[in-house]
Amino acid sequence: MTVKVYSTAACPYCVMAKKFLIQNNVKFEEVDVGADEAAAQEMIDKSGQMGVPVLEINGKIIVGFDRPKIMKALKKK
Repeated sequence: MTVKVYSTAACPYCVMAKKFLIQNNVKFEEVDVGADEAAAQEMIDKSGQMGVPVLEINGKIIVGFDRPKIMKALKKK
């Protein structure tokens, strides 16, 4: 399973999303779109959104910290 979290340092929902993944023992790659312009463009291309967090779980894009959607995406292994 691959999980990528597009986030910024100043985003409280990003912190909550990452904490949620850690509590559920989900390994993830964190991508700081505030510091990486190419990654920010990649996130926009994938999600159509400029806001964070954006999670990519096995190719599925979830915009925002949406616990039910995240859990559903994680269960489809």
